[in-house]
Amino acid sequence: MTGADARTSAKTNAKTNAKTNEGNYFEDFKVGQVLRHATPRTITQGDVALYQALFGSRFVLQSSAETARTAGYKSAPVDDMLAFHIVFGKTVPDVSLNAVANLGYADCRFLKPVFPGDTLSAESKVIGLKENSNGETGVVYVRSEGRNQAGEIVLEYVRWVMVRKRDKASPAPEEDVPHLPAAVRAEYLCAPEGTSFRNFDTVASGSPHLWDDYGKGERIDHVDGITIEEAEHMMATRLYQNTAKVHFNQYTEGKGRFGRRLIYGGHVISLARALSFNGLGNAVLIAAINGGRHVAPCFGGDTVFAWSEILDKAEVRGRDDLGALRVRTFATKDKPCGEFPGPQEKGYEDGVILDLDYWVLMPRR
Repeated sequence: MTGADARTSAKTNAKTNAKTNEGNYFEDFKVGQVLRHATPRTITQGDVALYQALFGSRFVLQSSAETARTAGYKSAPVDDMLAFHIVFGKTVPDVSLNAVANLGYADCRFLKPVFPGDTLSAESKVIGLKENSNGETGVVYVRSEGRNQAGEIVLEYVRWVMVRKRDKASPAPEEDVPHLPAAVRAEYLCAPEGTSFRNFDTVASGSPHLWDDYGKGERIDHVDGITIEEAEHMMATRLYQNTAKVHFNQYTEGKGRFGRRLIYGGHVISLARALSFNGLGNAVLIAAINGGRHVAPCFGGDTVFAWSEILDKAEVRGRDDLGALRVRTFATKDKPCGEFPGPQEKGYEDGVILDLDYWVLMPRR
């Protein structure tokens, strides 16, 4: 190709790509920048059924319309993590399309229940930036919120993600790392208005153990394991409209560090949540995520196990029918959790892939 031909080709490519979105690179972000994300999503019963088919969660409140109505809901609410993933998926084209990895979460609160028929939209604000020492990537901190069709905030959270730079030579922004709380304070937890779990049916829920029966420091091996299939992971990320290349594009990821696509970290969270039913069967609602870390990558074919520790117990403001448990759940791959693998003095034990600290709401006696 001659020099003239190359210049013509470059101009043609620029025109061809002028209307496509290549995603933001690290140097495109500015602290204080507000990102209004496209494609509001109406949640249907089909979404709920597909989520159930992918993860097999058995929590009765989300499974039984009759149980939900007895508690004062209009119908069975959508699984909290399904709502989270859909809001998260809205943010991907603007925040993490060019991500290397999603690194963690903090200060996440679930504020209102979501039902089939609700339409969720999302908005994010950049609250921090830090270039990595290799000069090729940087960490972007965003606070995102999801709203329903009435404009009510149903959930909000902070996450930080490692994003590629477009040009290693680009100057680094001034480092600005936000201060984040170690945990959501118990008085800030939101129980759903107009509900009562005073007549909660433990036979229907499949567990006799209520809030009163758990103690601080208790450890629970959730026993079961679930193998991740490539097809299931791909279907789940499509369900959330999560378009991150690292999960979808084997052509590019085959040339990367691992030689294959990574499993979306939220997929592991949903598996761990579903597994936690065996031991925490009456933890019917997630109230907050205090912090989370994807410790190691996960791939199709890995079998996920989980165990939990009760970190704390708290009263729920204005409620005598619900209590809050602060739970720390670890997920592992190809490593049953009977010996409770977790953090060590330096790093984590081999096989640990998720460290998630969160509050759940559970009926009390």
